Amino acid sequence: MNKATNTMQPSLLLLLLLPLVFFNLRLSSAAADPIHQSLVQCFSKSMTAGEASSIIYSKNNPSYASVLRDYIRNARFNTSSTPKPLLIITPKEESHVSAAVTCAQKLGFRLKIRSGGHDYEGLSYVFDEPFFILDMFNLRSITVDEADESAWVGAGATVGELYYNIWKNSKVHGFPAGVCPTIGIGGHITGAGYGTLIRKYGVTVDHVVDAKLVDVNGRILDRKAMGEDLFWAIRGGGAASFGVVLSYKVKLVPVPEKVTVFRVERYLTENATDITLKWQSVAPTTDDELFMRMLVQPVTRNKKKTVRISVIAEYLGDSDSLVRLLNKDFPELGITKEKCNETSWIGSVLWWLKYDLGTQPTILLDRNLNDASFLKRKSDYVQTPIPKKGLESLWKKLIELGNVGMAFNSYGGQMDRVKSDATPFPHRAGNLFKIQYSITWKQPGDEAVKNFTTQAKLLHEFMTPFVSKNPRSAYLNYRDIDVGSTKTWSYEDGKVYGQSYFKGNYERLVDVKTAVDPKNFFRNEQSIPPRSTHI
Repeated sequence: MNKATNTMQPSLLLLLLLPLVFFNLRLSSAAADPIHQSLVQCFSKSMTAGEASSIIYSKNNPSYASVLRDYIRNARFNTSSTPKPLLIITPKEESHVSAAVTCAQKLGFRLKIRSGGHDYEGLSYVFDEPFFILDMFNLRSITVDEADESAWVGAGATVGELYYNIWKNSKVHGFPAGVCPTIGIGGHITGAGYGTLIRKYGVTVDHVVDAKLVDVNGRILDRKAMGEDLFWAIRGGGAASFGVVLSYKVKLVPVPEKVTVFRVERYLTENATDITLKWQSVAPTTDDELFMRMLVQPVTRNKKKTVRISVIAEYLGDSDSLVRLLNKDFPELGITKEKCNETSWIGSVLWWLKYDLGTQPTILLDRNLNDASFLKRKSDYVQTPIPKKGLESLWKKLIELGNVGMAFNSYGGQMDRVKSDATPFPHRAGNLFKIQYSITWKQPGDEAVKNFTTQAKLLHEFMTPFVSKNPRSAYLNYRDIDVGSTKTWSYEDGKVYGQSYFKGNYERLVDVKTAVDPKNFFRNEQSIPPRSTHI
């Protein structure tokens, strides 16, 4: 035999050996970590040690830092002093989640559950106690059933991926979820979820018909197996208090062939105050097909500080119908056909993201990993219109503070027709619009954090006379630690933030928690406590 044919080429040999080298590096780095070894050993009861090692990252692993950073969406929690998980578990199968839940308890560590990383206060990946992150990004399967007008969506999928898959399978269906495409489905739905279809179809959880969840005992339960109380709780009550959601089954909604969008901007010198005053009465009461968001931002124009309002709208219909509607309901906006853009529903999704009309929907599959700014968000609900003098004082406050913006999101329509206890999310009839307070900055450091978060707090405090009271309501998905937090998980501690987020539904959530997780394994600084706490 020719000697050359008996000798493997060096380059080929290197390619074959590289995976083995990297695998051995992972094993050797893990060998120095006894907690990692213990978890792998526990996992090995249901899988091989190699399989367990491939989904568990210790701090010794070269990929640990990048895996942790990929889904940190607030740079405030990506510092050297931020508490880090001892291990990151990245399940690829449902059984891996069951193993993570049972093994974390056996070893005496907490689990923080992260799907997209958009928790504004980092509660899905930061904790003061020793903890593991259960990172759900691999469980991202989406199965659309056009005939049934439904889809099963993995908790680790993103909103953008769901939209893309709906569009790929049907041009006559959509789904009422958020504008941001990188939000994880798991967190978005468990906190209620909403988007531009809110006035037509309500919030996201109104369209959840089944779910799969791993409970504290490691069991995989569907709606029938978990029972209606737990199924109710995980649709808007923050599922991280009750278990680990693996996937949701959602019902799709019909959308027309043509969707019309527009954006109109006004400054204080261009009648912005009167338009804002009128918006408060029109936006929540106009045709259900029309959603109008108003952005309110301090800006500098012609070297002078002022306030700009932007009305950004989506209408489920053609531009002629929209122009007729607004000429009747809101002529002050001056909407003409030339100011409108007609597109498809998926086109409107991209338009809200400021992509050019005609952009391919594949852009929605981009997860933008390791992409985070410093930010703080807060929320409020407005139940009576802010009077003109109140608006004028608000403009002065915005200019004084200089950096905080506001988004007014109109309610009404379907939101008025669903009972406040239908899901844990209670903020329905009686609310004209929701406010999001928003401030984002680039400077690192504690001084910048204090400066910018204080601005948000001051504006929130200023708005006290104009917003809901007893309790002052807040939206769970706009996570805000200032609403209240706990380290004792007492009923009374939980009531402070629980009533703001859930109002009267807090009591039922506590009952569900007591029934399904009485020892309070699933917890964070704003989780639902059981009636008697075992810490």
